[in-house]
Amino acid sequence: MTAPATEAGQDGRGGRRTGLLRHRDFRLFWLGQTTSQFGSAITTVALPLVAVGVLNASTLHVALLHAAAWLPWLLLGLPAGVWVDRLPRRPLMIACNVTALVLFVSVPVAAGAGALTLGHLLTVALLAGATAVFFDTAYQVYLPSLLRPDELPEGNAKLHGSEAAAQVAGPGVGGLLAQLFGAVSGLFADAVTFLISAVCLIAVRHREPAVARQYPASGATGSGATGSGPTGSASGAPGSGSGAAGSRRALRAEIGDGLRFLAGDPYLRSLAAFGAAANLALTGYQSLLIVFLVRENGVAAGAVGGIVALMSCGGLLGAFLATPVARRFGTARGLLLCQLCAAPFALLIPLAAPGPRLALVVLAGVAVGTGVVAANIIKDSFRQTYTPRPLLGRVIAGMQLVNYGAIPLGALLAGLLGTALGLRPTLWIMTGGLVLSTGILLTGPISRHRDLPAHPA
Repeated sequence: MTAPATEAGQDGRGGRRTGLLRHRDFRLFWLGQTTSQFGSAITTVALPLVAVGVLNASTLHVALLHAAAWLPWLLLGLPAGVWVDRLPRRPLMIACNVTALVLFVSVPVAAGAGALTLGHLLTVALLAGATAVFFDTAYQVYLPSLLRPDELPEGNAKLHGSEAAAQVAGPGVGGLLAQLFGAVSGLFADAVTFLISAVCLIAVRHREPAVARQYPASGATGSGATGSGPTGSASGAPGSGSGAAGSRRALRAEIGDGLRFLAGDPYLRSLAAFGAAANLALTGYQSLLIVFLVRENGVAAGAVGGIVALMSCGGLLGAFLATPVARRFGTARGLLLCQLCAAPFALLIPLAAPGPRLALVVLAGVAVGTGVVAANIIKDSFRQTYTPRPLLGRVIAGMQLVNYGAIPLGALLAGLLGTALGLRPTLWIMTGGLVLSTGILLTGPISRHRDLPAHPA
């Protein structure tokens, strides 16, 4: 099921020549997302620098901090998908932004009072990660209702492109703020960006259409009685009238619907398996990168932000190349090309050393970022149009559970290996694992077609 196309006079959408730049609500949504991503990019540098510079955290503690931010995907990912399918997504995203604002403001407040601890940082990372679970799932489901199916590739390219631009500027700003005002100032800046994102979402006029949903009857294991109310309405809530036990059974049944669709579809299953393996390795080396730059290569805090910013330039290039690559080679072959060509560059990172060889880290980051972002744009557009709309939130949550659930495991594994073997040997293991993970894509149906299908068989 796809969202009905709206008239230009209703949503401010212009003609095909101007694209989504004339779409008022998408501009607001895009601005809010870009600002929030800019703040999050600052935090990727500021939070580890707070741990290392202010609290003198160990390598394992920094890895645990990174893991804590992604652990909620393992704990909350599947229930979040059900609730995103039940509730209006825009108010949910606004609530997530406000919660994240409060969390990140608490760090500079505690630091100013001399009460900041590693436990506080871990708690903030964990709870902020929980808000990200709901926000990111809702964002993926909300976008197809805001745009027509033929506009999704352009919308995803713009969102990924601005995210990449934020990741270029954010780490540099984070490093500069840390150098001039202390690392905790970067977390205050991130809090401000969540406020801006919430205001932009409040200003969006578009309201999601009320879609009749099918809820399983009490005790059912599959599809069942049809709910009478629209998404998010109390009268149509699963398990209503049957108590808490019925609600839990309905929750499990709805989760099961999404997981069965995901596990039974060869394309989504292959993408989920590859994403898990790639994220395990990718996060493994990324969680140690700042420690590697500071302690093995003697890079100052301000320069760390500059290096990470230069590495992130690949995301901009990937956002620019995704559509031409998909058009020239096909969506399936284009996705494979992006991943297979980019992953081997990660092996340059462990070769870095003080001086000119630091350029190897930048080159690796640009190449890997180009491939990852371009492939993600192709994948996101495919998933949003390919998956039946009533199942989209649960399927996205299921894939993100597998993909993002591997992130804390990768960070924890890297922290343990880094403590036992040292930073450089661990980086060799993790970057090698990233290269090997691409073999998963070659074993699935994606490698046998030029284009990804438009609908499930």
